[in-house]
Amino acid sequence: MVQRILLNRLVQQCFQGKILLLMGGRQVGKTTLLKQLTEHIQVPIRWFNADEADYRAAFTAADTSSTLLQLVGAETRLVIIDEAQQIPEIGKKLKLLYDTAPDLQIIATGSSAFDLNNRTQEPLTGRKTVFQLYPISYQEFVRHSSLTEARRMLQNRLLYGSYPDVINNPGHEKEVLLELTNSYLYKDLLQLDGIRKSSVLQKLLQALALQTGSEVHYHELAQTIGNIQPATVEKYIELLEQSYVLHKLPAFSRNLRNEIKKGKKYYFLDNGIRNALLSNFAPPELRSDKGALLENFLVTERLKYNHYRQYRPNTYFWRTHDQAEIDYLEENDGQIQAFEFKWKAQKTRFPSSFLNSYPVQDTRLIHVNGFEEFIGGKDL
Repeated sequence: MVQRILLNRLVQQCFQGKILLLMGGRQVGKTTLLKQLTEHIQVPIRWFNADEADYRAAFTAADTSSTLLQLVGAETRLVIIDEAQQIPEIGKKLKLLYDTAPDLQIIATGSSAFDLNNRTQEPLTGRKTVFQLYPISYQEFVRHSSLTEARRMLQNRLLYGSYPDVINNPGHEKEVLLELTNSYLYKDLLQLDGIRKSSVLQKLLQALALQTGSEVHYHELAQTIGNIQPATVEKYIELLEQSYVLHKLPAFSRNLRNEIKKGKKYYFLDNGIRNALLSNFAPPELRSDKGALLENFLVTERLKYNHYRQYRPNTYFWRTHDQAEIDYLEENDGQIQAFEFKWKAQKTRFPSSFLNSYPVQDTRLIHVNGFEEFIGGKDL
């Protein structure tokens, strides 16, 4: 079993006077991570899975501090509420527990940021610490096996992604991904009012998968899908971001007149989901989109690496109307790092208009034979 980087931080944060919120998409390993955590904390524990109707009903009915404490149990010192977004007014209930039983450690997980965060943001102000869990990172895989093994399995990661069930079922990756996309990918979204057509979501995601690494325009997507307005496309994409399916990279623009100012690119938080939506698991050497495969992998793995080391740069792509471009930028403390992604190592020139206009600290080419440092594969 792959040990997650967040485990030690979660253990250290327990009983430090905060509610811990563990956020992440469905099936990324939140429950498994918390089971590992309970092995390190020897106190009476009570676990509730809010996906189950009886637990959800019990929390829904408990609306006072006394009924909540009775539900949790007087002897309990650690309470875990899995998929807490399923419980109405969960933020107020967690606040009641926190204020009434300050010695009780509360951990809540959620797979829907648009739901759990909205419900907890105000009630839990100053009372929570939020953690984000992603599919297994390249760095975690290296720590679990070795750099050599991780490199050997790179094609699998590019094609099948890094969901725990995918990694734990070699030879059955396609079946696992099909189950993930059919049973879990839209589960929270389709519970929302106004989002009832999974076929529209499917077409939208397929269109986005075909545009990986390219600038996205809502009106063009609406025309591609048909029978949908650009505003609805924008709404759906925002919800897909908030449910941990997509990651947005905005355009960088500060000084130059011909810079694209409101552009955006979208990446899938897992390569396997992207390929499942396209029904394409052909090896990279047979694909016209192998550059997009690598770019999606590198952007999302960099996101994981930065998050787990608590590094929070602003991230962008850069492009001008005359087609000068840089794939990926990080801005931190007024300094910019610029990165280009190519399948093979090759001589790369970064646009002089950008280099002359901005405080660029570093420029680097990241390619399939030299990427580990960029995503933490050598940071052991």
